[in-house]
Amino acid sequence: MGKEKDDGFYQIYEVFSKRSHKGDFQHQFSLLAPNKEMAFIMAQENFMRREPVIDIWIVKRDDIRMMQPEERQIVNRLDNKDYRTTKGYGYLRKKWRQYEQQMLDEKEIMSWGDDDKASKKTQ
Repeated sequence: MGKEKDDGFYQIYEVFSKRSHKGDFQHQFSLLAPNKEMAFIMAQENFMRREPVIDIWIVKRDDIRMMQPEERQIVNRLDNKDYRTTKGYGYLRKKWRQYEQQMLDEKEIMSWGDDDKASKKTQ
């Protein structure tokens, strides 16, 4: 329904349906109707008699709120969620390797022998 009527008599309604109790609502089509009761009847006639559905929703298009461009920028900012996936921790392998190499350097290994000699002398 590309063009809206200017006379105000017809309004655009969006039809959503749910095919099973566990399923999600899906947008099916748009229709022009003078009021919500007529839109519901038209949706039933056009859709429910052709396919099995559990429930339908009829929503006036004017009542659907879209995100504004400045609100979309906020959502984009929240899009970096690498910490939720294992790829977000890829740098830890390199850090752990560096930590292990620092921990087991030559001076530390040689100091273990000194501790053994010192403990034997005290016994």
